This record gives sequence, C-alpha cells and structure tokens, in this order.
Amino acid sequence: MARLDERAETSLAELIEFASIPSVSAQPDHQPDMERAATWLAERLQRAGLKIVERWPTAGHTAVYAEYLDAGEDAPTLLVYGHYDVQPPDPLEKWHTPPFTPTVKGERLYGRGVSDDKGPLLLTVQVVDAYLSTLGKLPLNLKFLFEGEEEVGSAHLNELVAQNAGRLKADFVLSADGGMWSAETPSLTVSARGLAALELTVRGPAKDLHSGRHGGSVHNPLHALAALIAGLHDESGRVTVPGFYDGIAELTPQQRGGIQQLPFGDEAYLTQTGAPAVYGESGYSTLERQWHRPTLEVNGMWGGYTGEGTKTVLPSEAHAKMTCRLVPGQEPERIAALLRQHLEDNLPPGVTLEVHASDHGARAYRLPEDHPGAVVAREVLAELYGTPPLDVGMGGSIPVLETFQSVLGLDTVFFSFAVGDEDIHAPNEFFRVPRLSEGQRAWAQFWWTLGEKTDE
Repeated sequence: MARLDERAETSLAELIEFASIPSVSAQPDHQPDMERAATWLAERLQRAGLKIVERWPTAGHTAVYAEYLDAGEDAPTLLVYGHYDVQPPDPLEKWHTPPFTPTVKGERLYGRGVSDDKGPLLLTVQVVDAYLSTLGKLPLNLKFLFEGEEEVGSAHLNELVAQNAGRLKADFVLSADGGMWSAETPSLTVSARGLAALELTVRGPAKDLHSGRHGGSVHNPLHALAALIAGLHDESGRVTVPGFYDGIAELTPQQRGGIQQLPFGDEAYLTQTGAPAVYGESGYSTLERQWHRPTLEVNGMWGGYTGEGTKTVLPSEAHAKMTCRLVPGQEPERIAALLRQHLEDNLPPGVTLEVHASDHGARAYRLPEDHPGAVVAREVLAELYGTPPLDVGMGGSIPVLETFQSVLGLDTVFFSFAVGDEDIHAPNEFFRVPRLSEGQRAWAQFWWTLGEKTDE
C-alpha cells in the first residue's frame, strides 16, 4: 500500500518511541512503565482510527483491547494477538547500545523488545491506520488483544479471556508473536511444544554446618540434588522417568521430509550457539529433537556458598528449577506428576524433597495443515517473497495457544516477521528494519485476501 511506503520513516520512529518504554513485566519496579506502555499502545490504536479501544485490568498487568466490526456480520472476524511486555535486559554489560535507547545500525534496530514483540505488534496497528486513512474501511472485522504478561507466563490471561469470551469471539487468532525461520527463507510456524515446570528443594540439616566438622557425617543436599538430576537422563540422552514417552506418536515420513528440506546444518547451528557439539536423544536429528520430541532441562541449580573466596560450609538446602518441553500426547499435569514421583522414588537417604509444580503449564499445539488461515498465509508469503514458505515448528512454548483453543475454541496462525536469530531474551536484541515494511505489506494483503475469499 502506497500509504505504508510513504510513512516508512514515521513507522520506524514510532517503533523507536514504543521500544524506549522499559515495559519489563517481571520486575515490580517497572510497573509504572508497564502502565505507560499500555497507555501508549491504546492511544496509538485510537489514532489509527479505531473507535472502541479499552484497557482491561488484571491482577497483574493491563491488557489492551480494540475492535473494528464495521465490515458486517458476513465478513470474517480475526482476533489479533500480541504482547507489549519485554524481558529484563540483563546482563547490561553485554549490550553494545543501551537496551532502552533503540539504535539503528545499518538495517538493524537494536533494543530490548524490538523483535519480541513490539515491532511485529506495532506494524499491525500501522496497517489498520493505513487502511482507514486511505479507504475508510477494513476488508474484515478485527479484534485486538495485546497483553502485558507474556514474558511472565501469561498468568492472568486465561481468566481474562474467559471473562470476555463473548467479546473475543472470532474465526481464528492471527498472532503477531512468534517468528520466521530466517531472513532469507519465508516460513510458517505450524507447531509449538508444550511446557511443564517444576522447582525442587532438597533439605538436609536444619542449618548450614561446618564442612570440616560435619562433612561425611550427614548428607550434603547439593550432592543429593546432583545425584537426582544426573539420573534423569540415560547415556543416550533419553529421559528416564517411567511413562514420560507414553502416548507420543513417532515422526511421520512427511514431517521428516519437511525438515530435510530446510537449509539447516549442525555445523552452522554450532557456530550460532557457540556449543562444542550437538547432543540429545539418539536416533533423531537436531530439528527433530527441537520440534517433535519432548525434553527435560535443568534451568538452574543453587545452594550453599557461591560468593568470592572460600567458605567451608555444608549447606542445609539445595535448589533447582527444571522445565519439560512437551509434544502432542503429553499432558502437563501428568508429566509433572510422573517427574515428582520419580524424584521421590529415587531420593537418597538423609535428605527430604519438596517439589513445586507451576500452575502455568501448556499443552503442545499443532495447526491443521488445511486451516483457512494457514492457506492464506502461505499464499501471501509466497507472493511477497517469490517462493513458497516452508512449514516449521517451534521448540518453545506459548501458553496463550492453549487458552485460545480451550476457552474460545480458536486455532492460532502465527504471522510474525521477527526472525529466529534476532537475539530475543538476550543482550543486543535487534529487529531487521526492512521486516517492518515487509510485515506491513503481508498483514495488509492477508486481511484483503481473507476478505475476498469470503466474498467469493
């Protein structure tokens, strides 16, 4: 659309302004910034020409809702999803530019949240603005739900969606969150793994003890925890928890064939990650393990003395956090229960164990291949990039997918123009500036194409 091309510099300036707000949902000190970001977004939706824009409070951070329903009852209705909260920028010393002073270098905009998810989110609003300022209407009905808690597990979104299920009724969800395979290879994300999370505490003596006086006489909780964790995988990388793999389907020839089409090699992957070698469940390729096999990962362990120098202590307790990425056939609650039982059954003598399972698990998600939204997305991406998009999976988890499916009965189509190498959640996050205009054109065409298909 010519209007979008004319406003390219303004669109980038708006993203810089939006990303300058440190809307870090995980840190209470940023609560005022969260409100400021929600206000900025609501006002931008109003300036785009949407007459109904609302702030929906939650027990955590505010969600922003807007709607356009003037296309009529016979037109399709989409629910556009995104999130305006961002990850903490730590460690700050690793950033080359200030994380909340977005900086353009060449064709990259550096700053926290520019890729996840402020850039992909904002461009959808800018497309609405272009439609309404030139044509005075949109080709379909739209509802927008932009939350402020995605980076902390969308803790209150399920309740919010349930309370407003009538207002959020739509044909399907079109998500600005997500990402593409690479800047050179158009792709459509068709699956995401689920999630189960646990935190462990192993306790021994009632207080920290002198390791010289008591070492070898009482069990060290750190040793016991290390033994528990070491026993969670066998030598081939397979999870040893009984029942962990029950109900899982093997990869189909079509899935394996699709993965083999992707421009992926372990050598380049190792260069990207800095890891010395690939590792994981034997019998599967790296991408097969990332997208279609479940995993159990320890995310952190701590206990005892970790400061500078030496302190000869036998700690009273040790802790660990772990997450399981799940595939279809696995229920988060069941996997958490199996893991808890396995840990209790293998607990060494002389210590006690406390296991806390997170309430915010998620089932795995897979988009039907013939879904109308997927069909349109493939058409639009093929036209934009001159080659059909490849179907890819997502190793991570987006709990909101289950919320939309279980509460609203809606499938979600990912249509983000972020790219997987843009260092989200890490220092020096960036968004490719050309992707802003590419995303705008694609979203504009998606809405137009879906509206036309309905009229046929």
